[in-house]
Amino acid sequence: MAIFDMGAETLGNLNKQTDASHQDLGALVRRFVDAVTPLEGKFSGAGKAAFDSFKNRSDLVASELNTALAGIVQGQSGMNTAFTQGDLTASDNARRSEGAANFDAARFQGRA
Repeated sequence: MAIFDMGAETLGNLNKQTDASHQDLGALVRRFVDAVTPLEGKFSGAGKAAFDSFKNRSDLVASELNTALAGIVQGQSGMNTAFTQGDLTASDNARRSEGAANFDAARFQGRA
């Protein structure tokens, strides 16, 4: 039987890190385009067409990457909510069961 053990803060921390990466990714794509701009005009033929196509689509690429990562952030947030609620429910159920248990009946005493 496999045991899955995760700290209460794990998904929340992962969500924060992914959100930060999500914010940075679009900026990185734009920085990359800025970095290759000096190459503009150095290509001809199919290379020029591919370069121009990439440069023209860079905003779309950055936007689509941000949208995809935003979906991941949303999914992680949902998992964190479900995990937290499940943890609280398990704790509440254990307390209720403990409150309803008859511990006196489980005492073993020898009869004299």
